[in-house]
Amino acid sequence: MQADRSMKMGHALNPFSTSAPLDATAGPSLIPDLITRIPSACAPGLGPRWTLFIAILAAGVLLVSCLLCVICCYCHRHRHRKQPKDKETVGLGSARNSTTTHLVQPDVDCLEPCSGGDQQWGRLLLSLEYDFGSQEIRVGLRQAGNLKAEGTADPYAWVSVSTQSGRRHETKVHRGTLSPMFEETCCFLVPPAELPKATLKVQLWDFKRFSEHEPLGELQLPLGTVDLQHVLESWYQLGPPGTTEPEQMGELCFSLRYVPSSGSLTVVVLEARGLNPGLAEAYVKIQLMLNQRKWKKSKTSSKKGTTTPYFNEAFVFLVPVSQLQSVDLVLAVWARGLQLRTEPVGKVLLGSRASGQPLQHWADMLAHARRPIAQWHHLRSPREVDRVLALQPRLPLLRPRS
Repeated sequence: MQADRSMKMGHALNPFSTSAPLDATAGPSLIPDLITRIPSACAPGLGPRWTLFIAILAAGVLLVSCLLCVICCYCHRHRHRKQPKDKETVGLGSARNSTTTHLVQPDVDCLEPCSGGDQQWGRLLLSLEYDFGSQEIRVGLRQAGNLKAEGTADPYAWVSVSTQSGRRHETKVHRGTLSPMFEETCCFLVPPAELPKATLKVQLWDFKRFSEHEPLGELQLPLGTVDLQHVLESWYQLGPPGTTEPEQMGELCFSLRYVPSSGSLTVVVLEARGLNPGLAEAYVKIQLMLNQRKWKKSKTSSKKGTTTPYFNEAFVFLVPVSQLQSVDLVLAVWARGLQLRTEPVGKVLLGSRASGQPLQHWADMLAHARRPIAQWHHLRSPREVDRVLALQPRLPLLRPRS
């Protein structure tokens, strides 16, 4: 009885035995049973059955590898055939001559500025209007765009007409931008007979407080080629700066300091440079005007035999806050010329009626009270400054005939 039970349990625990009956309920043992019968049925002398598993596995790996190689080769040929010829890149790594890659294949960033030389200096928006009654041309300097500079700049502009020597309009300085919005208008007296030969000149500069200003571009527009019968407003391309700079009368460096509590205005005249070598005994006059009338004045000591006189002299004027908006400050460089007469070389006008850099210097002084603000200024023509101040020029004294 126990033997029968063990045999029954053995049959139940060993479903892979060859003596087990094959019925519908023995589905999971069908495949292993067939595998065990293959060596005995096909080749009884093959040896252990694990060799058959290794052979089948190696054949499967070899077949899959062959299929993958065929697919990769087909895809590579198909992609190579569809590539257009104009998109093929030229490799210059194997070239053994002195030709470099950036000379033959420039970068994409260099293609746009290198293709057009006029684009790299930027552009300028101007409006032109001519009044035939007053014979004046009104130039509206609107804005500039895409100026060329390293990083940002502090641009300002000079506007002049070739037929009016010594007459120039200077805009205020715009800080930290390459697309300044000027929105300034200036007028020049140009008779109709001089319009065909007159040229409008606009120069853009990068302001530097203590060094030479750097040019940013220039526009020269012949007025004879422009139809001034109507108001014109359009963009103009800037060109490279001119090789010849406008006539300079020199520069003057001074500092301004205003204390609102005491009403003291301190002017420190530091130095001048770029004066005419033919001048002698240069000195600086400081003049305050109140409501377009002469109010207070002073002057520095004279310096002989130098085109770069160094003064470093301070002057204090009492100006109440209530009168500050009605005050004009004029600094003039005087020197003795060839005729042994002392004449003004150039002037700088500061105050609410000033323009350009002097107006910016005056505004910086008011914005930073109790702090000295120093800056270089280009000297302007004395007649131009007197015209702004509405001063009448002095008539020369008649000398008696000998």
